[in-house]
Amino acid sequence: MRDAANGSTAYVVFAHGSSVESANDAVRVVAAEMARRGGLETVVAAFLEGGQPDLPGAMEALSKNISHVVVVPYFLTLGLHLQRDLPRLIDQVKSAHPGLTIEVTAPLDQHPAMVDALLDRARAAS
Repeated sequence: MRDAANGSTAYVVFAHGSSVESANDAVRVVAAEMARRGGLETVVAAFLEGGQPDLPGAMEALSKNISHVVVVPYFLTLGLHLQRDLPRLIDQVKSAHPGLTIEVTAPLDQHPAMVDALLDRARAAS
């Protein structure tokens, strides 16, 4: 892992976004907790639609001090938004910031912790 404190890596939790601002705030809370637990200097939330900043806006702000960005999709599956919209946005950002290296992780689907989360919710309802 590169050291974000040296201005090299930032993490973007990329979510769909909502017209309900409390839903967007919940994503921001997750991003802040990711930073805290991971000891990461720079973790921000960005949204496809309905929330601010959008991904190009977040990347614009980050590109001033960061050379490497890891985009972590806050999506369950590799659906249309991750197959079509996210690559288009990444290409747009790379064109605007050719010196910025961008990596995109897999969505949450098939991560072992997803089953644990579902079991936790199911047991809580019993």
